[in-house]
Amino acid sequence: RYLDLGFHLSLSGILTFHQADALRQVARRLPADALLVETDCPYLAPVPHRGKQNQPAWVRGVAECLAEIRGESLHQVAEYTTTNFYTLFPSAEPPLQDAVL
Repeated sequence: RYLDLGFHLSLSGILTFHQADALRQVARRLPADALLVETDCPYLAPVPHRGKQNQPAWVRGVAECLAEIRGESLHQVAEYTTTNFYTLFPSAEPPLQDAVL
């Protein structure tokens, strides 16, 4: 329903939690052009950082988990989630050189 309304869906560290099978099943089926990744700071740190204060640097772990779930490379996930970010936030200025997760 949210996709039909044009929403983007962001996946956080919860995706990496051992008991998040239902979320991982959904993540497999979501269209790439609607996906974002985040760390949801300061809470819900991804595995293996559970119990620690979350930090933006750990977004790579969420992206790696998403790539594994979807059978894609980390590079593919980084490309489409970055494109989606700039589509959603067109006034954001991209870095001078390509960012690498």
